[in-house]
Amino acid sequence: MAPIAIYLAIRAIGLLTLARFADLRGGSVGYFLSSWDGRWMLAIAEHGYGGVPFTQADAHGYRDANTPYAFFPGYPMLVGAVAKLPGVTTFGAAMAVNIVVGCIAAVGVARLGALCCRLMGDRPRGGSGWFTDNLRITSRVSMFLNSTTDSTDAPTSRVVPRRVGLILVVLFAAAPMGIVLSMAYTEALFCALAVWALVGVLERRWLLAGTMTMLAGLTRPTAVVLVGVVMLAALLARRDGPRAWLAVILSPLGYLGYLGVVWHQTGSPTGWFTIQTQGWGTEIDWGKAAWQFVNYSLVNADEVAVVATAWIMVATIALVAVCVWERLPWPVLLYGTLVIVSIVASSGLMMSRPRLLLPAFVMLIPSAIALSRARPFTQLWVLATVVTLSSWFGAHMLTVYPHAI
Repeated sequence: MAPIAIYLAIRAIGLLTLARFADLRGGSVGYFLSSWDGRWMLAIAEHGYGGVPFTQADAHGYRDANTPYAFFPGYPMLVGAVAKLPGVTTFGAAMAVNIVVGCIAAVGVARLGALCCRLMGDRPRGGSGWFTDNLRITSRVSMFLNSTTDSTDAPTSRVVPRRVGLILVVLFAAAPMGIVLSMAYTEALFCALAVWALVGVLERRWLLAGTMTMLAGLTRPTAVVLVGVVMLAALLARRDGPRAWLAVILSPLGYLGYLGVVWHQTGSPTGWFTIQTQGWGTEIDWGKAAWQFVNYSLVNADEVAVVATAWIMVATIALVAVCVWERLPWPVLLYGTLVIVSIVASSGLMMSRPRLLLPAFVMLIPSAIALSRARPFTQLWVLATVVTLSSWFGAHMLTVYPHAI
């Protein structure tokens, strides 16, 4: 219950901050929570792909029958199913779905953080990593998985796995654009599926990993990264038997299945990529647009949103080096790194990068471990500062900056 309580409390602070901004700027919380792509999600949930009103257009103001297919079906279809309940509006269904899947994600985040902490603590003495000498957790992962009490969390060192997991929940819920977890967007659902897929990989629960990855493939294109990681991990663990092979088979079905649907709709095997490139200008440019944006923003920009976005991108890239140095478990490291690379190496609206980088929250695990070693007072004020800045930044991006996400 602790991860859920922490997650809901932080999201409540973010929403209250947004409500204050909305009141001061003459808007409504509901309007901002369903802005931009949220309107597409709600329209698809309510009308289906073929019935989306033509008032919805791409980033260039263009619209044809294929444009709605830029959005993967997992989230809007789930919202549409909930909206069929008596007395439930489409927007109300979207908010309810986000609350539920956000709580599921929080439990998974806490579990993944604690599990990675134990795996990193079990590495041989003398390994690299600046917290290695203080991380002496002698209980094995099997003890952690089989325990039904908190006894395995009794500290044998200054690092307590359960505390690491809870701190990671705070960092996840209070990410720079954590507000999107409360919006009619796919991030909450995708993060829930991705984190439980990674838990499945580390715990060698291949049916869980494969199923979660398959569903993630129906949720957003970033899932291609998760598909690759889970398939690779399952292939390397093929001695685990049929379930590992089942994960290999299940993992790509959602992603490839939806690309097949768009192929049928457009008549082209690259139909989805064409819609995305023509409508939103997103394509692989190997980081050229990101490099130009960061260089310009840090030297010439005078808007806080632009400068903050540039620094978030730089800090996220730096986290890759930290995670490599600290030897984050390789499936988690590979997943997080590839998410970051896929976002940084693509063109499109740069201001959306803090949101798009949210699924790479796993790269904050070394930070959570380091913070868990601090004194309680230090932990408190650091995390309180993170929550405060996140709440302000999210509200500012939604209500002040005109093209935030």
